[in-house]
Amino acid sequence: MTTEFDLQGRCAVVTGGAGHLGHAMGEALARAGATVWLASREQSRLDQAIAESASRGVSLRGVVMDPNVRASVEAAFDTVQQACGTEVTILVNGAGGNQPGATVVPGASFADLQQDALRQVIDTNVMAGAIVPSQVLFSRIARSPAPASIIMVGSVSSLRALTRVAGYGMAKAAVENLTRWLAVHAAHDLHLPVRVNAIVPGFFLTEQNRFLLQDETGQPTARGRTILERTPMGRLGQPDELGGTVVWLASDASRFVTGASIVVDGGFMAWSGV
Repeated sequence: MTTEFDLQGRCAVVTGGAGHLGHAMGEALARAGATVWLASREQSRLDQAIAESASRGVSLRGVVMDPNVRASVEAAFDTVQQACGTEVTILVNGAGGNQPGATVVPGASFADLQQDALRQVIDTNVMAGAIVPSQVLFSRIARSPAPASIIMVGSVSSLRALTRVAGYGMAKAAVENLTRWLAVHAAHDLHLPVRVNAIVPGFFLTEQNRFLLQDETGQPTARGRTILERTPMGRLGQPDELGGTVVWLASDASRFVTGASIVVDGGFMAWSGV
């Protein structure tokens, strides 16, 4: 059974790869045998992530990419293909994030959300975080068909309305819908060997959500305490706990799985609160 999880000989790109979750998923793919390229807009962040992985005995590579610009994604994929000697067949769309201006802060309302911040959140999570890199992979696989796996990164806010994170929840709901639509389009309309699934993290502490979950002293905010109380496992997730799911979705072990969203949340979505 372990051979079905083996990613030897496969080339993977993780957008948002310098972030906590993207970096952890990239490491998991590398440990399973894939040649993994972390993609980020900033070389310095890539260098730091790659060095941290090297200290743990994991070899990763980096490529500068703006996932919101198709020409930049094409150029990055060219670089990766030339180095790997094969096309990218694993794409983890890990780019994403939130903005305070797209969040309803205490004492404010929906009417106070900043339109520019909302547009940025939608651009970051939908265009850069799902559409543009997936278009590039589709175009390349269409020219040279090979089994491929696209893994979107969703959020429990796309499945259940959460207070305050209005813009982020709307954007991730679009990613959730696109996951199913694109899975059907690839298999039914185009007859391409491309599977499209989503990994849906629950509450993991990252730089993007720290201001919502922790105060200046590192203690849980009122919102953070509520989340912990409503998570049956009673804690936040660790980034490396996404590894098993992302390897499964990338590998032949899930070869008949497409259009699925796999929730990794410590039981948050399963519990009614009573």
